Amino acid sequence: MEMIIQKIVIYAVPILFGLTIHELAHGLMADRLGDPTPREMGRLTLNPLSHLDPIGTLVFFITQAFGWARPISINPGNLTSPRRDMMWIALAGPLANLLLAMFCAILYHLTRSMVVGSIAGGGGWLMVPFQQMVVAGVVVNLSLGLINLIPIPPLDGGRILAGLLPPRPAGYLEKIDSYGAILLLILVLSDSLSFFLLPLLSALTGLLLYGAISF
Repeated sequence: MEMIIQKIVIYAVPILFGLTIHELAHGLMADRLGDPTPREMGRLTLNPLSHLDPIGTLVFFITQAFGWARPISINPGNLTSPRRDMMWIALAGPLANLLLAMFCAILYHLTRSMVVGSIAGGGGWLMVPFQQMVVAGVVVNLSLGLINLIPIPPLDGGRILAGLLPPRPAGYLEKIDSYGAILLLILVLSDSLSFFLLPLLSALTGLLLYGAISF
């Protein structure tokens, strides 16, 4: 039980911050491209309570790889070029998570010698959990970025693909939006998602933290 509580504490901040940054990035990009809807709904904030979905957050705590926040509302009518702009809005979320994963990796390398020194000096009780939290930040944000880049609506990858395709095939892709969630659920429950995602997640984590690809 103590190990479970410790793991929850270590992952709490990375999960809450990762989900918040993801949705905030969507909102900031939409606002920049001319849609004030996220701003009007109070979503341009770092307050996690404005973004988190209780069930999606709980799922992320359980799986540590898959979860969701409350989607940002976008009004395509406010955008100059809806298809192009929606693609950039969709890309902003995963990109923010990948950049945050890189930032956490930099923190890991900057604090590694401090952790060794703190353990030798008896201060490991503070620095060791901090570095574990930073490592969790790498894993959580890589997971969020990679999963959301899967080209299945309603994931961001589906929106990005729709923006890259010609109008007719993009229209077909958007029509499966409501079925995409069911398909994604099947992939999760059948472990098919893990089969493809975990090797890539492991490789990128090893590259960022240890300078080598690990499987």
